[in-house]
Amino acid sequence: MLIIIIAISAVITCIAIAAFILYFYRDPERDIPKGNVIVSPADGRIISIVKTGEDSLRIKKGFAGRIKTLTTDLGKGQFTAVSIFMSPLDVHVNRVPMDGKVISVRHSKGKFFNASIPKAFENEKTEIIISSGIGKIKVIQIAGFIARRIETYARQETIVKKGERIGMIKLGSQVTLIMPAGKVRLKIKKGQKVKAGSSIIGEII
Repeated sequence: MLIIIIAISAVITCIAIAAFILYFYRDPERDIPKGNVIVSPADGRIISIVKTGEDSLRIKKGFAGRIKTLTTDLGKGQFTAVSIFMSPLDVHVNRVPMDGKVISVRHSKGKFFNASIPKAFENEKTEIIISSGIGKIKVIQIAGFIARRIETYARQETIVKKGERIGMIKLGSQVTLIMPAGKVRLKIKKGQKVKAGSSIIGEII
């Protein structure tokens, strides 16, 4: 009897694990909004909306960690950075915010700093710069520190369309979109839930 119970438990556990893996890797089709709008690059919750004119920007990653990114590679002026936190239950496929041409794809490994606080490490990231109708925009895929698994489908010099799949980040992660501030009228707010490819981040002015 004990052997049967153990076998049944093992089967149930395997089924549960398989179901979670299938659920995690799901990639549903999305209705892509038409018109002069920018769509969300990720599923999740908007955790910050920051406007800056500085040459660089420090972005906090969820509950712990951070990254540093430049704005000088996008040109001069004011920029808006929208960060989206993806929980393990969200779809983890990332999508192109708007039509354009990929001009660079840059990957950076994470690293520790000498400090005793949880935010004392820099996360792995991939920065994708797209030349678009409003100028250069940047999509940053940010991995968690433990599960560092970023897949980027974008390749330099390729033409991309709004809503196309651009990559995937496995397990809890974050995507930050940086765009020219004066050319976009935001349609989102902090705390809002969004879906990659279908939720509108802003209207092009």
